[in-house]
Amino acid sequence: MMIWLLALVLLASLAGLGYRQGVIRVAFSFVGIVLGALLAPPLGRLFKPVLLALGLKNPVLIWLLGPPIVFVLISVLAKAGALPVHQKVDVHFRYYAGDLRELLWERLSRRLGLCLGLFNAAAYFVLLCFVFFFLSYWTFQMASPGADPLTIRLLNRFGEDLQSSGLSKVARAVDRLPPQWYEAADLAGTLYNNPLTEARLSRYPAFLGLAETPQFKALGSDQDFANLRQKQAPLMEVLHHPHVDAMLRDPDFLRQVWSTLAPDMKDLRIFLATGQSPKYSREKILGRWDFDVPAAINAARRAKPNMAGKELLAIRRYISTAFEKTSFVAMTDHRVILKNLPQGRVSATGPIAAQNFEGKWDSQGGKYQVIMSGGGQDFTAEVEGDRLTMNSGMGMSLIFQRED
Repeated sequence: MMIWLLALVLLASLAGLGYRQGVIRVAFSFVGIVLGALLAPPLGRLFKPVLLALGLKNPVLIWLLGPPIVFVLISVLAKAGALPVHQKVDVHFRYYAGDLRELLWERLSRRLGLCLGLFNAAAYFVLLCFVFFFLSYWTFQMASPGADPLTIRLLNRFGEDLQSSGLSKVARAVDRLPPQWYEAADLAGTLYNNPLTEARLSRYPAFLGLAETPQFKALGSDQDFANLRQKQAPLMEVLHHPHVDAMLRDPDFLRQVWSTLAPDMKDLRIFLATGQSPKYSREKILGRWDFDVPAAINAARRAKPNMAGKELLAIRRYISTAFEKTSFVAMTDHRVILKNLPQGRVSATGPIAAQNFEGKWDSQGGKYQVIMSGGGQDFTAEVEGDRLTMNSGMGMSLIFQRED
């Protein structure tokens, strides 16, 4: 397996290097490795302004690159600090200790250097196992055999070797990443391998607000992206799609997505599997609702049982035309959007012009109060199963069916 080949190469090369450099320089290198591994995560955040100044905008890359930069800098400083110490000791034994002591010191230094070189190799190997593990946890779940670039294929191969050899336990032993990193990878893998679940994703209560953002609206209406997902294009091809690339370059938008996703990761996975959200199931109003034209026509008939056939036909035509695109969205932050609402009362000669309204919802003992802003009406809403009925004080009723 490649992971064991890597281990042998590291042991052989660093043991030979340790024998050649001597114990002092190798010992400083070992200290640099340990300090770099410990200090890289907290100090890596300090490089965010530097990376931003250099033109890097992707917050994920900034987060990933900070710790390695700190590790390299600390390792370089440790090696630089070892050089003057090594030179002073070398001068002492070469010019002041005599030939015998110089020979004995050189032999001891090389042999101890070889032993410490093996420690360095082991430390590097553990760190590499961790890097391969946490990166391949993402890439392996979204692999496209034969289509991925060589770097991704090698990374996935190392990830497989770690799992089959049991060395993944070594990687997890030094892992300090938050659980959300792996939960997000599991979620991404589910979505990538099951394109049809993306439709359910947009109906998740916490994501209703995100689905209304221009970025997601543009992505959802892009037929090229839909074709990429249907044929399960390689991950890199999906990431390089213009709309996806624009999202990844917008740090504010990514922070908004992550702040929405992180608290609800487990609940979202349950929702994708079952269509039910344990966390948000208590608020029945949450969701995206489409106007129920047949139910509205039946309600109009019940309200006026003796309606003439000509009047009923006119009302049926009006409701079918005017409310065809009317919809309602209730979000977890208590915001609501009423889209394409015809202006005026329902009548055969009423206006067809439509308008969007935004407002707030509030729960009141099993019912809901919906308050619209910008000239919209206020409604009392009631949810029965998958039907939402909204009544206003002006006698206007709106009936919606939960979006499939």
